[in-house]
Amino acid sequence: MMKMLAAGAIEILSDDSRCADDDNPGGYFEFERVKKLPEGDVEWLSEAVGKAVKVVSPLLEFLPPTFEYRVVFMERRIREILASQRRMLANRGERPSVSDATLAELYQRHLTTVREWLRRQPHFRVLDVDYNRLLFAPEQDLDHLNSFLDRPIPLDRMKAAIDVKLYRAR
Repeated sequence: MMKMLAAGAIEILSDDSRCADDDNPGGYFEFERVKKLPEGDVEWLSEAVGKAVKVVSPLLEFLPPTFEYRVVFMERRIREILASQRRMLANRGERPSVSDATLAELYQRHLTTVREWLRRQPHFRVLDVDYNRLLFAPEQDLDHLNSFLDRPIPLDRMKAAIDVKLYRAR
């Protein structure tokens, strides 16, 4: 999604501290200071206005209510997430610390908690996007994204940014 947003002429707030690698050859599009949200590091948010910033779901609750947020909530099949995580750990020479079943249960519980929390937050608007559908039939999601972002974006360029060759963890 971050690559698509960049292709759609939406500025990305990223510091390139995490380079592309075998696990993510397209890059990570991350901004390191996002990880410091739990410590209260929010001064950078004013420079993020109007830009796309990758924030993983456990950190959303640390975004202060002083801004309005539009969250593109990417969802992916749990078995694919687990396969991707296993491969990433193997590439690092590490082993999973919990079973796939335990991790899947924890992840589903986390998603339920985050979704319930987001529904109660007046400063958040959320667009759900199914990762798997987006890869192979992106038109509907791109139309919804265009409306959600409330600004003209070149949908053809965003669609062209989709690289199904990177869909490896199935």
